[in-house]
Amino acid sequence: MIHQKLLFFLILLQVIASTNAQESNDYVEFNDRKNVVHGVYLGIAGSYGQIDKKDTYLGSVKIAYVANQQFEVGIIGVGLYSEQNAQSISFSNGDLVGGYGGLHLEPILFGKSRVNMSFPVLIGGGAVGYLNGDIDDPFTDVDQWDAIFVFEPGVNVLYNISRYVQLEAGLKYRFSSSTDFQPGLVSDINGFSVGIGVKVGVFNMGRNRYKKKI
Repeated sequence: MIHQKLLFFLILLQVIASTNAQESNDYVEFNDRKNVVHGVYLGIAGSYGQIDKKDTYLGSVKIAYVANQQFEVGIIGVGLYSEQNAQSISFSNGDLVGGYGGLHLEPILFGKSRVNMSFPVLIGGGAVGYLNGDIDDPFTDVDQWDAIFVFEPGVNVLYNISRYVQLEAGLKYRFSSSTDFQPGLVSDINGFSVGIGVKVGVFNMGRNRYKKKI
């Protein structure tokens, strides 16, 4: 009789231990497969750089999907204004304006941490031209538009304020194809830029569908 009670007690302990191993934080784990964490956001940024050693200001808007807090893919558009004060037959004190955009790719390191590092790349194209008057003049138009191809790699530091907001700051270098402007005007829009931005969205839409709340 004692042996039967001892055997029953040992079996009960085994059942309790097995149940505790499956329960954690009021959840029951059905399997140990890891989920991919999805995210999506809208980002805006501003930056400062130079083109032909002249002050240049850029603004960008992007929409991107984030895969498992490790890689972003999306689209981006960039506008630029460069204080060239260039001289030409058709204008004087002409400043460079334009825009470009295309595919946005961004591998992310330390994605699970509050502070991350990433390496954004823009691949696309656009057009630039010269203002033939002051930018605040309502009668100003743009002269000598020219199409360009742009490749722009960079490095960013990302700070996760919350699950919904992320700040970024970084350095980029812009490579472009040559322009066909007349001599004395810019031959390309190559140059460094530094900037800051904010991303608003949901960076962690993951839920463990293999866990069920008790």
